[in-house]
Amino acid sequence: MADPGIRRTRLLILIAFAVTITGVSLFVWARAKRLAPTTHESSPPTHQEGTSPATSKAPSPVPSDPLSSAPPQSPAEVKTEPGASPESDQVPPEPKLPPSFVGSLKLIIPVAGVKPEQLRGTFTDSRSEGRVHDAIDIMAPAGTAVMAVTDGEIARLFQSDRGGTTIYQLNPDKKLVFYYAHLQGYAEGLAVGKYVRQGEVIAYVGDTGNAGPGNYHLHFSVAILADPKRYWEGQNINPYPLLRK
Repeated sequence: MADPGIRRTRLLILIAFAVTITGVSLFVWARAKRLAPTTHESSPPTHQEGTSPATSKAPSPVPSDPLSSAPPQSPAEVKTEPGASPESDQVPPEPKLPPSFVGSLKLIIPVAGVKPEQLRGTFTDSRSEGRVHDAIDIMAPAGTAVMAVTDGEIARLFQSDRGGTTIYQLNPDKKLVFYYAHLQGYAEGLAVGKYVRQGEVIAYVGDTGNAGPGNYHLHFSVAILADPKRYWEGQNINPYPLLRK
């Protein structure tokens, strides 16, 4: 018959061995669970037209540069600048306005001191990379005041490669957008959302963008809008006869 002390020692050894095996098993199981890949089913984020950045994670689209031959930039190619809200990716319907509406516009020449007879029609002139001008160039010395061609809201202040320092302005009923480019700078206090009055100074003539050093002029265009939220997309109309009236 074994000594009680020996039996007690054997029992303790067995207990210690069992505890060790259990501990090792638990460690291996926990490590395997931690390293195992996890999958979660999720639906892509939805984005509704008209939502604002505060309520949607979708990035805002950015206006294409009217002076560029490239198509409108995608949200991933956004060039920064305050004020845009996300829009639908659908192509808006072709804008249409009756000729009487266009003919009734009472615009002023947006460059101080320039007379109607000094204007030159350059709407159909060709530009680099096969582009058509779709605008009028109004020549003036650097720093000459640029005025709002009519009443309306400032939709965007934009820095672009081709247009340089630019402004998008809507008319009162938001059926038209006016684009001012190659600006030297903005008038003090000008901001997105500000409602300006016809003749109010909003900027100054410059040679920014691709105008060329010393080629001071205002690039000015007018476009009919189908959707005022997509003010960078529109049907260009010739501003020359509108300013010559």
